[in-house]
Amino acid sequence: MKRFLSLLLAALMLLSLAALSGCGSSSDTLTLNVYNWGEYISDGSEGSLDTVKAFEEWYQQEYGQKVKVNYSTFASNEDMYAKISSGAVSYDVIIPSDYMIARMASENMLLPLDFDNIPNYQYIDESFRGLYYDPDNLYSVPYTYGIVGVIYNANVVDEADAQGWELMWNDKYAGNILQFNNSRDAFGTAMYKLGLDVNSTDKAVWDQALAELQTQAPLVKSYVMDEIYNMMESGEAAVGAYYAGDYFTMLDAQAEDVDLQFYYPERTNYYVDAMCIPSSCQNKELAESFINFMLSSEPAVANAVYTYYASPNSLVYNDEGYLAELGEETVAILYPGIENFRELYNTSAYRNLDPDTLSYINSLWETLKIG
Repeated sequence: MKRFLSLLLAALMLLSLAALSGCGSSSDTLTLNVYNWGEYISDGSEGSLDTVKAFEEWYQQEYGQKVKVNYSTFASNEDMYAKISSGAVSYDVIIPSDYMIARMASENMLLPLDFDNIPNYQYIDESFRGLYYDPDNLYSVPYTYGIVGVIYNANVVDEADAQGWELMWNDKYAGNILQFNNSRDAFGTAMYKLGLDVNSTDKAVWDQALAELQTQAPLVKSYVMDEIYNMMESGEAAVGAYYAGDYFTMLDAQAEDVDLQFYYPERTNYYVDAMCIPSSCQNKELAESFINFMLSSEPAVANAVYTYYASPNSLVYNDEGYLAELGEETVAILYPGIENFRELYNTSAYRNLDPDTLSYINSLWETLKIG
């Protein structure tokens, strides 16, 4: 009996010590690994809200538990996919684009979400639910959405030439043109220009797109992703295709002798980037808390203001202060007909392609890059 009591007392002491360590010991700090696009979250610069730090503080206050967010970035969906599929790294929250979400879900690389832990999902507009990449709303929570357009320096480019995708093939601007450094977006520009189906599985269609990109190649200064910011802002390049939200980031930082302008070609990609939990996640409930927090009003608005991307969150697009801060011209570019988004998206958005087609596209991309 004494031995039992001694063991019981020892167990109680261990439990007490464990409880105490959970209340503040750095050795018991939870870790959350987040993998996102570059320049894609409000980080505290220039007076903005540091939403990652805000989450850490909120979580400790709410649960009495310290958490450390390890935040890292990727430049393209393909880079992110390659890193995660290698199994060499483990992340808890990722923010891929729609077509990549569909691919990862089909390959069992994503975990179904427990929406009981994400009550703020209620604020996601119905137009962004049940889309093809996640038809049953199992794996993703929309973060931002947007449209791909063309950015150009009006001090270099004649206004009459700023039409459609043709500007990116205009030899007047040879050596001043930037092209996407990922196969899906680069081929997309060529296919939209030619009126081809960006979701075709016909190899002959992709061959046509390759030929168009090969025609463009001698005019291209560089194939870029995040590098486009500095090159367009400084005037090092004069023409490039990129995501609408990033245009405004470049506009804010452009040099005095640069005059960046933007337009949407008639046919282009509509996309959604969404928060997901990969199968490598080490703390799913913590990941869901992070997603839920990012949907709450203050961080959601801060992220939208910082990134200049359109938000599917009603707490954001109905916020009068946010809309006033953007201004009418910016709102007109970021939110062109949100009520028609589903129709436009279903018509033009990239979809997940079968492995054989993806492999063929990769081989064509290597052919293009090798020259």
